[in-house]
Amino acid sequence: MHPGKSAARPLMRIEVERRHIHRLLNHGPVTMISVAHAGRRNVMAAAWVMPLDFEPPKFAAVVAGDTFTRELLVASRQCVLHAPTTAQVELVYAVGTTTGRDEDKFERHRIATSPARTVMAPLVDDCAAWIECRLIDEPGIDQRHDLFVLEATCAWADDAIFESGRWKFAPGGRRTIHHEAGGRFFATGDMIEVRR
Repeated sequence: MHPGKSAARPLMRIEVERRHIHRLLNHGPVTMISVAHAGRRNVMAAAWVMPLDFEPPKFAAVVAGDTFTRELLVASRQCVLHAPTTAQVELVYAVGTTTGRDEDKFERHRIATSPARTVMAPLVDDCAAWIECRLIDEPGIDQRHDLFVLEATCAWADDAIFESGRWKFAPGGRRTIHHEAGGRFFATGDMIEVRR
């Protein structure tokens, strides 16, 4: 399957309650970050994105200084965080190893998108989750650590695998992914629940 080709199963995107938004990335999956500004757009893979706070829901994301994504993020002050699935591993690798400065990655990789509700950046179709965010001012940390603090404005999840604030990955079904290094990924594993 081409990395940007949509899955055959129709996806039902549901809105996630604010109190559950942190759970979309709390299990540590690799993410994609999409941005848009002044008629340009880009998407990149990002391994270092994590929840930072519950209410309002905030996230920390490392975006290197030489990336086109960072340039558009700083200019637009908004983005979308995505939790891609195992079916998108080739797409994640492709957008993580190419630049969008010279050509539109969405066109190059034929990435299907949908409009976001609160930001200009597009939602990459067929992901497990989408978090629309605005940039919060935290002077200096972007220069010292390439770190950005983002506040979620709204979020969505695939209802087939996220329900009532919880992931429900089925055996052999869609799962989020984790990146080790050099194109080596792992699928999110089985749930282990502690008896309470």
